[in-house]
Amino acid sequence: MIARAGAGPLRHLVVLRHAKSAWPDGVADHERPLAPRGRRDAPAAGRALAEADLLPDLAVCSTALRARQTWELASGQWGTAPPVRFAGQVYAADVPELRDVVQAVPAGVDTLLLVGHNPGLEELVLDLAGDGLDNALEEVRLKFPTSAIAVLAWRGTDWRDLTPGTALLTGVTVPRGKKK
Repeated sequence: MIARAGAGPLRHLVVLRHAKSAWPDGVADHERPLAPRGRRDAPAAGRALAEADLLPDLAVCSTALRARQTWELASGQWGTAPPVRFAGQVYAADVPELRDVVQAVPAGVDTLLLVGHNPGLEELVLDLAGDGLDNALEEVRLKFPTSAIAVLAWRGTDWRDLTPGTALLTGVTVPRGKKK
């Protein structure tokens, strides 16, 4: 169902927008923490990835506090968290910068999780997806809210092969945690 033209193994780029953040007075944007809803939704995102069998071989996460907290709460739902790289260039990045981050991933990584921010993540998904299953592309175009997960599948021998229009957007979900 995911098979696409191209050589190399099937790879997945899993894009996770950070969970809902708070807006405390006097706190710089980079240091904004998760809001209570974000603290509920981030673990739900981790559970959704585990249930979909999309645990990453590597995660690349923005250095912003809300992204780091999302990563910690999501990956805390797994038995063992994969290696993570905290990358300042993911914070406030545009599509070319995000594509550079992804294309620098080692060839041995089959599933990459990218944790970051909008509008860059939404635009990256739309840039890389040449097609989508069901109405996945339309969902991303309409809204890519906090805690949203987009899964892109593609074939290639190296992450540098992931270029505009070469991936299939196989799904989009927005996990939400339950209030206690």
